[in-house]
Amino acid sequence: MKKIVFFPLYVFVSLLFFSACTTETVSNAKQEAMRPQIFPDYLGVTIPVNIAPLNFSMADESVLRIDAVITDRHGNNLHSQDEESVDFNIDDWHALLDQNRGDSLSITVSAKYDDGWHTYRPFSIYVSTDSIDYGICYRLIEPGYEVWSKMGIYERDLSTFDERALIENTQFEGCVNCHSFNRGNPAQMSLHIRGPHGATLLRQADGTVTAYNTKTQQTLGLCVYPYWHPSGRYIAYSTNTTNQTFHSAHRNRIEVFDAASDLQVYDTEKNELLLSPLLKRDSVYETYPVFSSDGRSLYFCSARALPEGSHELDSIRYNLCRIDFDPATGNFGNRIDTIVNAAAQRKSVSFPRPSYDGHFLCYTLSDYGQFSIWHHEADLWLLDLSGGHIPRLMTEANSSDTESFHNWSTNSRWLVFSSRRDDGLFTRPYFCHVDEKGVITKPFMLPQRNPRQFYRERFLSFNVPDFIIAPTGFDSHQASRVINNEYRKDFGVRQ
Repeated sequence: MKKIVFFPLYVFVSLLFFSACTTETVSNAKQEAMRPQIFPDYLGVTIPVNIAPLNFSMADESVLRIDAVITDRHGNNLHSQDEESVDFNIDDWHALLDQNRGDSLSITVSAKYDDGWHTYRPFSIYVSTDSIDYGICYRLIEPGYEVWSKMGIYERDLSTFDERALIENTQFEGCVNCHSFNRGNPAQMSLHIRGPHGATLLRQADGTVTAYNTKTQQTLGLCVYPYWHPSGRYIAYSTNTTNQTFHSAHRNRIEVFDAASDLQVYDTEKNELLLSPLLKRDSVYETYPVFSSDGRSLYFCSARALPEGSHELDSIRYNLCRIDFDPATGNFGNRIDTIVNAAAQRKSVSFPRPSYDGHFLCYTLSDYGQFSIWHHEADLWLLDLSGGHIPRLMTEANSSDTESFHNWSTNSRWLVFSSRRDDGLFTRPYFCHVDEKGVITKPFMLPQRNPRQFYRERFLSFNVPDFIIAPTGFDSHQASRVINNEYRKDFGVRQ
């Protein structure tokens, strides 16, 4: 009689786990002269020393198995193999990067097909000595045009794959957008809510969250598109009468445009809006205000308003302009300077963002308008603020599709930006390094543990990615109570 042996359940679990994690020996591989085609494309990129592992798959989905070995000049190596995506041990990855600051790593990829293994020509990645901030914060939203469903503001730790929600609109009825921090410091935050519970939430350094009604009798509408003054005392806002329309047959499909817009600065200490007649003219659209790194200038986008009754949206072109600002008094200068005359080139500027070290200003250039996220021709440009204000196309970072919203890391060495380069529909965060001379490296996509699976399952756009220097510690339950409460504190206006 055959004896039957019963194994405890944990033994079966262990055996299954061991079987799933076993690796095959890469043997009798055909040596390919070309480098591998992988997703995401990490070939030749420059990365921060503290970035999460650059896991990847083969671009060809017929691959049965993928194997990758990372080696450095000292003989150290890191190995991963799996059926769909390599998944490097996160602790070993960080140790290897830390040992190779300012040096290159070589990656050899082998892929198994029906006819066996193929080993490709190695490629390199460069580990920068410049670290990147703790994380980024973004809105996740479906790429819809007329309605929204679930959306929220999320933060992501850039050294790991951890993501958490700050707040989601399942906690109230409405839309959440326009998140902004003071130079990446989540202790000072502005967040806009639209819908039945509309408000602007401000969080100050003491942790208090207050809901404001930002519309006043002296201003056009609610305050949006915020940007903090480096002192933390002031926040620049625009106020916009925004419309949306659709092309019947056009590559860009959607137009979001302003029928009117003005600028103002909010004094958080005195609860007052600071206004200037130069920034609220009916004949001009002003939008996207940002303070200079020293806080003594306000950059913004400015376009001639359309004549009443005109519908020639493709004639609206914004220039990059600047006005003086005195942080001690809150007074504006008495003249506006045009820094980039894009309209003369039949182009339009949006999203100006100065680096925090004062050397550069990055902006988006498109054919017309100011909502470049739906313009497939939109590209990034870099303006050298210390060398004659000569702009140049950021060829190294751009693609054949949309490059749009962007901002700088707090050390001014990394740029995060939105791109539709992968499929023309979803915006995803990319990063590139910009050194003190303006040399730009090839961008890399935000790492995911299994990027192919991740983007198959998440049909959402990453909207307005921005750096944060630490976990936000945002109390969503406190915020939702404030949002759902009817009380709104009114903005005052300096007389």
